[in-house]
Amino acid sequence: MGWRNHIAAPQGRRHAAGPSARKRMLIVVGLLSLSGLGLVARAFDLQVVRKAFYQRQGDARFLREMPIPVSRGTIFDRNGAPLAVSTPVTSIWANPPEVLANEERIPALARALGVDAAELKNKLAQRSEREFVYLRRQMAPEAAQAVLDLGIPGINGQREFKRYYPSGELTAHVLGFTNIDDHGQEGLELAYDDWLSGKPGAKRVIRDRMGHVVEDVEQVRAPKPGQSLTLSIDRRIQFLAFNELKNALEKFEADSGSMVVLDARNGEVLAMVNLPSYNPNAVNDSKPGQRRNRAMTDLLEPGSTIKPILMAAALSSGQYTPTTPIIDTTGGHWYFQGHDIHDTHNYGLLTPTGVITKSSNVGAARIAMSLDTTLMYDTYRGFGFGNSTESGFPGEASGLLRIGRDWRPLEKAILGYGYGLNVTVLQLANAYATIADGGLMHTPAFIKDNDGPTKQIISPKVAHELVRMMETVTGPGSTAPQARIPNYSVAGKTGTAHKANAGGYSKSNYTAAFAGIVPASNPRLVGVVVIDNPQKRSYYGGMVSAPVFAKVMEGALRLLDVPPDNVGRWYVGGPLQGTGGLAGSNPPVDAPIDDAPIDEGAP
Repeated sequence: MGWRNHIAAPQGRRHAAGPSARKRMLIVVGLLSLSGLGLVARAFDLQVVRKAFYQRQGDARFLREMPIPVSRGTIFDRNGAPLAVSTPVTSIWANPPEVLANEERIPALARALGVDAAELKNKLAQRSEREFVYLRRQMAPEAAQAVLDLGIPGINGQREFKRYYPSGELTAHVLGFTNIDDHGQEGLELAYDDWLSGKPGAKRVIRDRMGHVVEDVEQVRAPKPGQSLTLSIDRRIQFLAFNELKNALEKFEADSGSMVVLDARNGEVLAMVNLPSYNPNAVNDSKPGQRRNRAMTDLLEPGSTIKPILMAAALSSGQYTPTTPIIDTTGGHWYFQGHDIHDTHNYGLLTPTGVITKSSNVGAARIAMSLDTTLMYDTYRGFGFGNSTESGFPGEASGLLRIGRDWRPLEKAILGYGYGLNVTVLQLANAYATIADGGLMHTPAFIKDNDGPTKQIISPKVAHELVRMMETVTGPGSTAPQARIPNYSVAGKTGTAHKANAGGYSKSNYTAAFAGIVPASNPRLVGVVVIDNPQKRSYYGGMVSAPVFAKVMEGALRLLDVPPDNVGRWYVGGPLQGTGGLAGSNPPVDAPIDDAPIDEGAP
C-alpha cells in the first residue's frame, strides 16, 4: 500500500496542475489579445482619427516649399542695346552637421571656394545646429560646379541670377544697381523694381533628414520672369557725353560735372552723365559720393542761365520786346540798396537781346525790378523751379524758390541773374526744352515713347523770340562762341556762378554752366553742361562748359541724322544778328565774358 500511495501522489499533483496551466494560457492569450486590440486602436487613431495631424507634423519635418528663381527683365537703350542683363549663377550652401562629419574634407572645400580653411571650419561649427548656411553667393556656374564635383556630403548648389551691366560706369547713375538678392537699390533699377523683378515661382519638395531633396511633390506657383524695359537713353550719345565731360574735368581740374541731353519734342532723356562715376558691377569698391546722381540730386544756383527765364516773364508782360526798351547799364555797376550789382565790362546801353548776348547782370536786375513780382514768380515756378520734374527718378530733388510775396527788393533783383534760388541740372534742362518746344513743357521721361502730360507755360511767339535772342550768345562779341556747331544754328546761355559758402560767396570757387538748343531754327535737342569748381585755365561757362556742349551735340545731331539748318554760316541772320546792343554802341569783345554775383557775399 505504501508504494502505491507513493506513486499516486504525483498523479494527483499533475491533475491539480492542469487547470493552472490553462489559466495561465488564458491570461497570456488575453494579454496578447488586449495588446493586439491596443495596437489596432493605436493604428486606427494614427491612420484615421489623427491622420491629418500627423501628416502635418511629418510634412513640417520633411516637406519644404522652395522658391523657383526667375530672371530679372533686361534693360535696353532706345536702339535695343542691352544696358542691364541677368546672368545665371550658382550659390553654394551647406548642411553644417553633415559637412563637419567629414571634417577631413574641409581643406579641399575651402580651396575650391577660395576661402581660408580654418575660417570655414569655424563658420560651420558656429552654425552646427542649422540645416542651411550659405558658403558663397553668386559664383560663376563653372566655378560652382567645380565645388560640387568634389562630392563632399552636405554641400549643395542653388541656382540664382546676378545683374550685369555691359556699359559699366557709362550708365551707372541712370540704371543704379541691385543687391545680392537681385532687388533694385538705386536709379531705374529701384524705380521699376516691381516691373523688372517678376514673380518667383514655388514648389514643394521632400527633403531627407540631411536636407537633401529626394522628391519634387508639386509646383505651387509658376514662375513669372521679369519684364524688359526700353529706355529713352541713347547709349551712343551717352558715350559722347561721358567722354567729353571727362576730358573737360581733367583739362580744368574740376571736382565734378554733369550733362543732360533731352529730346526737345517730347522731353525724353537721351543722355544723363555724372562724373565721378562708379562701376555698378563692383559696387562695393565705390564710395557714396561716386554713386550720387548729381544731375538729379545736387542743387546749384543757376547764375545767368536763368536770364532767358527772366526774359520770358519780361516778354510775356508786354513791357518788353527783343529790341525795346533800351536798358542803361552804363558804368557796369548799379548800386542798389547798398549793394553793388556789377558786370565784368561796361556795356552801356543795351536792348533786351543785348542783355542776353552780353549776360549783363545790371540789365537783368533792372528788368527784374521793373516786372510785377507775381508775374516773375509765376513764370519761374511755371518753368518748374521749386518743384520736382516728376520724372519718377528716385531721390530727385525739388530745388528751392521762395514764395514771391516774401521776396525782398534786393532778393528780387539778384533772382534776375540766377542767385537766391536752387535748381537741379535736369530742371534747368527741362526749362530750356520748354522754350525749345514753343513754350510747351513735357514731363522728363527715361522710358522711350514718352506720352506724359504737357502744359503750355509761355506762348509760342514768346518762346520763338527767346530762341532767336539766345542765338546771339554764340555770335560775335558774345559769351559762348565756343558753343558753335558748324552748319547748325545754336541758341543758348552761359552761366558762371560763385559758389556759396558759410561766409557768403567764395571768391575762387565757381560753377561753370552752359544750356543750349540745337538746331535753333527747328529745335530738336537741348543740352545742359554743369562743371563744378574748375581750377585751371578758366572758370567761365563759355570757356569750360560750352565746348563740351558743342562736341557732344555735333555728334548727336549726326547720329540722329538731323539735317543742317545753317550751312556755311555760324548762326541764322536777321534782326537780332550782331552784338545785341545798340548799333555801334559796343565794340567786339575778344575774350568770352560772363557773370559775377553782387559784392559783399550773399544777400
